[in-house]
Amino acid sequence: MTADAPISLLIVDDHPVVRDGLRGMFESAPGFTVLGEASSGVEAVALTASLDPDVILMDLRMPGGGGVDAIRELTGRGARAKVLVLTTYDTDSDTLPAIEAGATGYLLKDAPREELFTAVRAAAQGRTVLSPAVASRLVSAVRAPGAPGNEPLSAREREVLTLVARGTSNREIARELFISEATVKTHLTHLYAKLGVNDRAAAVATAYQRGILG
Repeated sequence: MTADAPISLLIVDDHPVVRDGLRGMFESAPGFTVLGEASSGVEAVALTASLDPDVILMDLRMPGGGGVDAIRELTGRGARAKVLVLTTYDTDSDTLPAIEAGATGYLLKDAPREELFTAVRAAAQGRTVLSPAVASRLVSAVRAPGAPGNEPLSAREREVLTLVARGTSNREIARELFISEATVKTHLTHLYAKLGVNDRAAAVATAYQRGILG
């Protein structure tokens, strides 16, 4: 995907009405192109291999192959596409497994269209997209058993985490804070350890729950 090329999408949902609605929404907006649709996780994996989309909008619960298994399969295959989960329920028990399987983000289907467009653009750039409403539901499960998770973050670690929550890339964080990318990665490693998490999405979720981010 070049800077001026449209973001290519694959829409995965077992409800035709939902697929039609999402296709219409994105095809009517500049900067997006819909390559195809799938009604199951198995079909999504096959179509991703042939269409090579930038972003996959993935429902989680579908007969004939769910989203979490599809995300895990795509991650295992090293697929280039970023997966943005779209689901009806923020209490879905598949939320954490989807993130752990490799999903870039997680939004509810009732998100405003501009929020959805922004999320897809962020996902296409590899940024974590996790709405606060979803993040708050994740927290009880994101921490590893016995993880320390109570050590306070330094001022700089808080700055880095705040930028991560906004979907800022490591390169942009380095530029904004006038530090190297390697230093950004070091800060991330330290704050992951302090929060008892393993990735950006879980860090943001935990930070919202603890009031570090508001």
